[in-house]
Amino acid sequence: MDGILPLWKETGMTSHDCVFKLRKILHTKKIGHGGTLDPDVSGVLPICIGKGTKVIEYMVDSGKTYEGEITLGFSTTTEDASGEIVEKTTLSHPFSNDEIDGAMEQMTGVITQIPPMFSAVKVNGKRLYEYARNGEQVERPVRKAMIYSFDRISEPTFDQVQGTQSWRYRVVCGKGTYVRTLSVDTGLALGVPAHMSDLTRTASGGLKAKQCLTLAQVAEKMTQNQLNDMLLPIETAVERFQRIDLSDELYQKVKNGMRLSPAELTLSEMPQDLVALFYQGQVVSLYMAHPTKPNVLKPSKVLRNN
Repeated sequence: MDGILPLWKETGMTSHDCVFKLRKILHTKKIGHGGTLDPDVSGVLPICIGKGTKVIEYMVDSGKTYEGEITLGFSTTTEDASGEIVEKTTLSHPFSNDEIDGAMEQMTGVITQIPPMFSAVKVNGKRLYEYARNGEQVERPVRKAMIYSFDRISEPTFDQVQGTQSWRYRVVCGKGTYVRTLSVDTGLALGVPAHMSDLTRTASGGLKAKQCLTLAQVAEKMTQNQLNDMLLPIETAVERFQRIDLSDELYQKVKNGMRLSPAELTLSEMPQDLVALFYQGQVVSLYMAHPTKPNVLKPSKVLRNN
């Protein structure tokens, strides 16, 4: 069994939990996921099976879309609704739409983030959440993230009794973005504590929510011998790369891992990204510009060689 399974991860389980359960359902060990989701977050989780595991990194590297909710008025230890309150400010009046939209606009483009203490980032060989669980604080590395768009998609709701204000948003972002931190930083831009009160991933690795199956549905399809019909080809993971179809002669060179010139691949100039080489309708290899030799492309990853 080879391919990509669009899984809908339900809340209450980790991404690793999903892989563990799928290994039992599908009776195969060669399974990986293309992008971690926190236990409290539901949504699209690309699952790579068999030869599909060779393209996991390209699923992880592609953009993701989330829909969630920001709540102003208090921040938490985990930066989401599951944590303990660490700072609280009772809002006496709501922020205007213009103020909110202006703060969100500041969060777009290339931004810097400090990962949450409850995250899997490693510092001195130890994950941040391990420090956090022990009540320890450590200096966290500043990381860059790409936010393609960050838009409010609902009217803000003001709770006069609780002194909080909430609204829903949609964000399209690059890999490594902490959406929890994006919510917190939006509050900081408005001068008040905030947290991410809800989140769902609606797209990842080119996969959409409407394509996904739950674990229960996967088990049912497996029982009915229909799961192969639901698997996407591994070519799905390389769709964003330039495609080049190979002749029989050129395929023999690629099959043997030969270095090639742009002209041999009918390229007018050196590519800035990977190029996907196809033979008889299937992706066989990914090539990249040679790091030290000008006008030469070399194999980056061989996906098929038979």
